[in-house]
Amino acid sequence: MNKVLVKLYVPMLEKQYDVWIPLNRKIYNVINLLMKALYEFSGGYYKTNKMPILYDKLTARAYDINLSVREANIRNGTEVILI
Repeated sequence: MNKVLVKLYVPMLEKQYDVWIPLNRKIYNVINLLMKALYEFSGGYYKTNKMPILYDKLTARAYDINLSVREANIRNGTEVILI
């Protein structure tokens, strides 16, 4: 399988989403994809001037944006926060 299902928490919107993300993409590409999707889901409300950071919910560690999803050890069921 080339995608994983993660639980995404977005404090700015006070919502959570289950999203499929590709294993081969770099974290910075995934963040860009998530930003576009959240902009559409929120009807244009989700808009940031800076690139948000993706964190592991359990450890509160930021993911290195230069790693791929696979290299960052993100698996099915991983809970992440986009701030």
